[in-house]
Amino acid sequence: MPDNGDVRLTAYVHGHVQGVGFRWWTRSRALEMGLVGYAANLADGRVLVVAEGPRDAADALLAALRSGETAGSVDLVVERFDAARGDLSGFVER
Repeated sequence: MPDNGDVRLTAYVHGHVQGVGFRWWTRSRALEMGLVGYAANLADGRVLVVAEGPRDAADALLAALRSGETAGSVDLVVERFDAARGDLSGFVER
């Protein structure tokens, strides 16, 4: 994956991240960074973040998720990078 190409970041965020404005916070950061995708609550208490855009923006969002400045309390972020699929628009809370 070239650094200047678009990537797809899939991140599973563990911690106290539901019911605390975490998805809204993530959406706000992603939109500021020009990313498209979504943040969704999972049944097990994690939040799934899927974001596409430039690698540097995806890296910045990942750093923000780990920054300690999120809504709620993040214990762990498990991420994967893939090639962008181009099937997302906007950034929504699911």
